[in-house]
Amino acid sequence: MTDEAMSPLRRRMIEDMTIRTLSPKTQQGYIRTIKNSAAFLCRSPDKASFEDVRRFQLHVAQSGVGTGALNATVAALRFFFRVTLKRSAIRLVNKSPLNAGSAHPIKPANLPDRVRKTRSTNLAHTPPATKSP
Repeated sequence: MTDEAMSPLRRRMIEDMTIRTLSPKTQQGYIRTIKNSAAFLCRSPDKASFEDVRRFQLHVAQSGVGTGALNATVAALRFFFRVTLKRSAIRLVNKSPLNAGSAHPIKPANLPDRVRKTRSTNLAHTPPATKSP
């Protein structure tokens, strides 16, 4: 895309990301997320309401993407609204039972009880490390 065809909003977002020294891949991901939200909403993302953002988050979550992609989407939306648009009034919330209302979904990392008990038993019976002479 040439500089002439770039919207002022997109240019401002890229400038904001450059000022904060975000990596090129992060910038590409953020731009892609905002572009996808505009396509989903069928209008400019700067006109989005809280409910519009919430519907987009739900759409992304229901598409079957992983936790990492959901986190990246929330980070991009947060950057766009809070930094580029200076609209901190939009709250990005994912109310799944796993994260109890935090903005980012939490990937459960619990070990099965059988493995947890085996590891703790093994650690309890491990002799202390000795120093080499």
